[in-house]
Amino acid sequence: MTQRAEHSTVMDRLAIDDLITGYAIALDDGDWPAYLALFTDDGRADYRSAGGIEGDTTTITAWLTEVLHHFPIRQHLIVNRRIALARQDGAPGDTATVQADYLNPMRLGGPAAPDDGPADPAAPTGPNYTCAGRYAFTARRTPDGWRLAEVVVHEKWREVVAAGE
Repeated sequence: MTQRAEHSTVMDRLAIDDLITGYAIALDDGDWPAYLALFTDDGRADYRSAGGIEGDTTTITAWLTEVLHHFPIRQHLIVNRRIALARQDGAPGDTATVQADYLNPMRLGGPAAPDDGPADPAAPTGPNYTCAGRYAFTARRTPDGWRLAEVVVHEKWREVVAAGE
């Protein structure tokens, strides 16, 4: 592999890693325009293994907006990222797959809880809903940089702690 190809591979890997980080931040912040901007025009997501839906990004964004509104505190930790770049003639190609584990602690909001946290500052702020599993991302190089073509969630476990426990 030439030095130019190695440099390109490193730059692609960094860009894809940044894309995955942007995904986590957009979900946690409820920044739906940023979430949509991470995807290709024909992007899709599949959250069925976590009790959700599968569909195009417009459908998924509407669903996420409704569901995640109930969790004013959330933090997606996406770790152990394994990036595989497609190769073409010994040089990096225009597609990549990423396997990454996630741990997602969240806190359900009560009827009086604002969107940015618990209503009572003395209330517990720890998670009462935690799920974890593995993401399968497919990314594609576009004129605007790397974008997600597909996201598939493979939930492995979840824990729900009742209020007061």
